[in-house]
Amino acid sequence: MPRPLHATIRGGALRHNLGVARRHAAGAEIWAVVKANGYGHGLERTVRALGEADGFAMLDFQEAARLRSAGVRKPILLLEGIFQPADVPALCELDLTPVIHSAEQLAMLGAARLDRPLDVYLKINTGMNRLGLPVGDVRAAWNTLAAHPGVRSVTLMTHFADADGREGVAEQLACFERAAQGLQAARCVANSAALLRYPEARGDWVRPGIMLYGCSPFPDQDAVVLGLQPAMTLSSEIIGVQRLRRGDRVGYGFTYAAKSDTTLGVVACGYGDGYPRHAPTGTPVLVAGQRATTVGRVSMDLLCVDLTAVPAARVGTPVTLWGDGLSADEVAAHAGTVSYQLLCGLAPRVPVVEAP
Repeated sequence: MPRPLHATIRGGALRHNLGVARRHAAGAEIWAVVKANGYGHGLERTVRALGEADGFAMLDFQEAARLRSAGVRKPILLLEGIFQPADVPALCELDLTPVIHSAEQLAMLGAARLDRPLDVYLKINTGMNRLGLPVGDVRAAWNTLAAHPGVRSVTLMTHFADADGREGVAEQLACFERAAQGLQAARCVANSAALLRYPEARGDWVRPGIMLYGCSPFPDQDAVVLGLQPAMTLSSEIIGVQRLRRGDRVGYGFTYAAKSDTTLGVVACGYGDGYPRHAPTGTPVLVAGQRATTVGRVSMDLLCVDLTAVPAARVGTPVTLWGDGLSADEVAAHAGTVSYQLLCGLAPRVPVVEAP
């Protein structure tokens, strides 16, 4: 018999969340961000479910080639652009839209002969200080791209550092508008957080990511309140039961000692499956649909849960690690991380079940 752990991916939830994004976009076109193997949901599977998006955004040529081979003809945006001059022919071959974020990339594109016209995104560093051209270099870069015979259009973009936090987007958005002043170009600035919270940042194209997968970009706002549905549910079963006396200890390092007589369930899931090893005692799970908590240190293949609140649980009782009924956001918060890491970290050994 196969190990009982599996992930269920619901295409209906992905489509629903795209609909939420569409409503907030209010006419702007949507790049569905599907990098990191569709945030762990499976690239081709995710793109099929998000087929009503206007285009797909990702990182590398290999994933873009997979989509073209699968018959996807919609625009594909390469968020980190090209890495070497030899990449330029692939832009034409696969009909990709590169992000140009450095003088080096600008030179690579400028020196190349393009076999077909390309749409290009020009990224501006408005304060995040990660990728993007300095504000003072934008106009010269714009003029270079506009003069290139192989460049069909140029869209201006930036990325917000704190759209989900206290600072918001006002300062970066003002910087972006100063850099773009007088340039006749489409704008693309809003990620999930900006799309949901700052309508002034919609622009012409938006780039929703985490919200498409049913998680909140905000630490202080639940995904359900935002109208989002979890697309991934990680499920397993209890495969063993241990009855502890007060003072008995649990797992590697004996990091937990029972405060009273306690029944533990041993669950077939561990950090080898993508569950966070650093999740502490008290991290929530659902056992037969009822809330319970982990105890002790997560091991590679197993974790333990306190069954005090679920006395009828036994071997074979279902367990939800995150997803339907238990947001990955909540699990991640207990583990001191973000839901992005949980979703993207799903291990290849975990079987995936597709659901409507």
